[in-house]
Amino acid sequence: MRLVSSVLLCFYTLTPVSAADPPAVVRIPHVTRPPLLDDFLVAEPATQAVKVTGFRQREPQDGAPVSQPTTAWLAHDGKNLYAVFVCRDIPGKVRAHLVPREDIGGEDTVGLYLDTFHDRHRAYLFESNALGVQRDSILTEGGKPDVNFDTVWHSEGRLTPEGYVVLMSIPFRSLRFARTGNRTWGIALTRSLPRNNEDSYWPYVTGRVQGFVQQLADAEGLDDISSGHNIQLAPYFTFARSRFLGAGPMLLQSNDARVGADGKVVFNDRLTLDFTVNPDFSQVESNDPQVTINQRYEVYFPEKRPFFLENSGFFETPTQLFFSRRIVDPEGGARLTGKFGPWALGFVATNDRAPGKQLPQGDSLYGHLAQAQIARIRREFIKQSYIGAFVSNWQFGSAFNRIISFDARFKLNDNWSARAQLVHSFDRKRDGAASSGAAYYGDALFAGRHLTYLASYTGRSPDFHAMLGFIQRVDMRQEEQYAAYRWRPRKGVVTSFGPATDLAVTTDYNGRVTDWSVNVQFDIEFRGPTHVSLTQGQIYENYLGRGYHKKSSGVSFYTAPKKWFQAYGGFSNNDTVAYSPAYGVAPFFGQGKQGSFGSTFALRRLRLDQFYLYSRLSQHEIGQGGTVFNNHIARSKVNYQFTRALSIRAITDYYAVLPNESLVNQIHFKRVNTDLLLTYLLHPGTAIYAGFTNGLQNLRRDPSDPSSLGRMGGPAFLTDRLVFIKLSYLFRY
Repeated sequence: MRLVSSVLLCFYTLTPVSAADPPAVVRIPHVTRPPLLDDFLVAEPATQAVKVTGFRQREPQDGAPVSQPTTAWLAHDGKNLYAVFVCRDIPGKVRAHLVPREDIGGEDTVGLYLDTFHDRHRAYLFESNALGVQRDSILTEGGKPDVNFDTVWHSEGRLTPEGYVVLMSIPFRSLRFARTGNRTWGIALTRSLPRNNEDSYWPYVTGRVQGFVQQLADAEGLDDISSGHNIQLAPYFTFARSRFLGAGPMLLQSNDARVGADGKVVFNDRLTLDFTVNPDFSQVESNDPQVTINQRYEVYFPEKRPFFLENSGFFETPTQLFFSRRIVDPEGGARLTGKFGPWALGFVATNDRAPGKQLPQGDSLYGHLAQAQIARIRREFIKQSYIGAFVSNWQFGSAFNRIISFDARFKLNDNWSARAQLVHSFDRKRDGAASSGAAYYGDALFAGRHLTYLASYTGRSPDFHAMLGFIQRVDMRQEEQYAAYRWRPRKGVVTSFGPATDLAVTTDYNGRVTDWSVNVQFDIEFRGPTHVSLTQGQIYENYLGRGYHKKSSGVSFYTAPKKWFQAYGGFSNNDTVAYSPAYGVAPFFGQGKQGSFGSTFALRRLRLDQFYLYSRLSQHEIGQGGTVFNNHIARSKVNYQFTRALSIRAITDYYAVLPNESLVNQIHFKRVNTDLLLTYLLHPGTAIYAGFTNGLQNLRRDPSDPSSLGRMGGPAFLTDRLVFIKLSYLFRY
């Protein structure tokens, strides 16, 4: 593998690369009257806004003109930035539905990118579908998009006989930027036509070079803007009445009312202090269904609590050292984030009631709080390079876990970049036992129009421990290489196709090979859009001193041939290990099968999502029945959108594990959960939620002992019920 990477590195270092066009420049005029959507329903609108044309594709035909005529206008009035998109299209072809905020995937959309610090590292993205439904995020070069970013802005959209028109109004107080004269921002406009697999931009943003933000145009004419005073306060009230299964077994009842507030203060347009008083850290949305049984490593569930979501990208490093779900039951918290020239910083301080609640009442720390602090700082350079540091501290009584980390990213040329990270942990238990460990990460990435290549190294010592991070395993040294090539035909229904391969070898710190894998994948992308993927793999795994040679194969697809229908699914057949055998049974070799299917039917206001996941494990080593377990997961979700703000949503989840209890450490479990939610979301921070959840399990009272329950029958026994209301209102000063 080292030889392959060296050959590729030499070849692509010596091969000339087509660079992007020089940055375009647009001067955004100051207008005395804000533009109105009706102004742009005529062929030649009477407006002082600057007209932008010349949108060019990035996908599927890099550099080709946008397939449907697209024009935009830009202006500002000192308080708001305005962008108007006039998108011509074939009547009836536009994919536009009235859906919840953020849920516009697969829709025809337009978007506005703003690099407000003009540092070529980070940009806001404001998107809207043809009916004005919003989605916002932050793009950071070398990191994952921060899709959790939410702020207040205005949008409206209207379908027309010639296509659609969208108006965006972005308050400057919703942005962070340097308070200096002669202000220049980075800017880009985008349009997506999903039926053609098409993403087009002004200025021209090519996929032939790695990176996005450095290709934005320069926006001038913003010297006289300011966000003004920027203080936000969002008080909230929640009330919940719950019933849950207690000892006896009896259904117990509990009422919980809470009043609190979230606040935000912005200093000098660029530094933000967020704080919360008596917070409500409950999540309104339920977790997406996942397979959690027979997993060797911890399953990842993303964060959904608003306080931890906003500006989470500030704390991102190549190794995930801050996973906020580790803070289970916080009492309060504060967060400071901002940017000063090339410096980006973030700090979070919070606490957690969960560790103290989990102890017996006689323990000296019963009821005490754990404390957590996380800090991150980055010094950015030209060409999307940076060096950074991260520290975290978790403390509960005399026990603590502390992390210190240094990382860097270097943009080597238009196509190559590299990252490196060094981490050290310091750990002490309540009994005084102390340990420390180290972790390392490095990678080199080539990204171009046709070829993608990634080589990475991960090392974690046996004593490495990140209490607040998401680290699935330690005692490992892993080398991995990934390469993918895409042919991109200029004509026909196929827009791209090609193979990808992934090779990985893992050893422990004693030099023993614990894992290796070779996986090959072939992808085909059709217009429509439709995507098909075929996979084949060979895997070796050493588990508890025994080596297992495994094969895997699978197929998956996604298609959205009509604006009212999309479907996805897949099937895989994988050799695997029974990681949780029954008591007295050693882990054994088995064969796993997994199949899934999902579909979405969407009308103008109504959306129906169906999902089913089937997982099965069978074995051939032990002389008992072949089936180890069957796992069924099904979700039915219905959403009706009365207006952009008002919606009602119903979810029914079915979860069942049907095990052979003589082979696997699982119980016969069935559950049906019903979840109703009425939402009025005027904008982020101002919302009313009213919800109801009801959980049933396969329990029955034992006829011979009414004080106990047994697992039998179907899911008809009430185990939990919750009714809640949550109100919040955002005041901006």
